Amino acid sequence: MRPASTPRLPVTALVFVQRFSSTPRGARLARHLAVHRLDAWGIPYGSAISDTAALLVAELAANAVTHGRVPGRDVEVLLRLDAYTLRIDVSDSRGERRPTVTAVPDAEHGRGLVLVDALADRWGVFDRVPVGKTVRAELDLVPRGERSLAGDDFARG
Repeated sequence: MRPASTPRLPVTALVFVQRFSSTPRGARLARHLAVHRLDAWGIPYGSAISDTAALLVAELAANAVTHGRVPGRDVEVLLRLDAYTLRIDVSDSRGERRPTVTAVPDAEHGRGLVLVDALADRWGVFDRVPVGKTVRAELDLVPRGERSLAGDDFARG
């Protein structure tokens, strides 16, 4: 006789990974393709999740090509979507240049990570093997108190 099994959360995840040139054009393309992929996954253009993800990808990719650029090296964008979370990873080759949240009130630049901090449910910086760093932002699609074990409560913006 087998013991009663405990309910399991769904483990299916959709993943998109693409490298982009370490240029402003590459950062724009990353944003466009991210929103296009989310739409193909069922998160429609113009929804709250799509718009928030577009802002996060745009900011993280712009930071990567501005502050993490190494000539001849690309940046990489990874999107991972499961029933509860959208994870956005942007990796570059400059591991020694860690981003920090600092905003000078009248400065022209430096507010990007303040925006990321405000929009993402979680974010952080991780070492990338063999070289570089990954900046990750996560969006919760379903509030934790509203999750079911069936996995059929996928919420779209």
